[in-house]
Amino acid sequence: MKIVNKRAPFEYSIMERFEAGVSLMGSEVKSIRDNHASLDGSFVKITDSGAQLINASILPYPFSRPAGYDPKRTRTLLLHKTEVLKLKNKIEGSHLTVIPLSLYTKGPRIKLEIALAKGKKEYEKRETIKKREQKRELEQQFRGKVK
Repeated sequence: MKIVNKRAPFEYSIMERFEAGVSLMGSEVKSIRDNHASLDGSFVKITDSGAQLINASILPYPFSRPAGYDPKRTRTLLLHKTEVLKLKNKIEGSHLTVIPLSLYTKGPRIKLEIALAKGKKEYEKRETIKKREQKRELEQQFRGKVK
């Protein structure tokens, strides 16, 4: 089971990847295992106390009590202090941000893959689209001809 932020590689150029645990409630874990989560529009905020995942949507588990549940609540990321300091130092000096890439299971735990990334300019996005279309055209031309 893996929930991927599909827009992230298109919107950002990824520099460095990290793995973080996520502090969740029991019903949220069950909901994630049923693929009822989305990372669209979410981001990671680094503070002195740690890192938080903001604006990630985890729908309520259908068999739990939905009273007072906020699907877009802020969730704490479980990182070592050294990792938080490393991320904070890299973000401060440059135009970098921390974004969530994917949410997946690793054994009984739920992990979040985050990345240190830099936003792409509009012309870089157009180049990415052009390369993707050229690759698709080549694959269509040589489909069935190469053995």
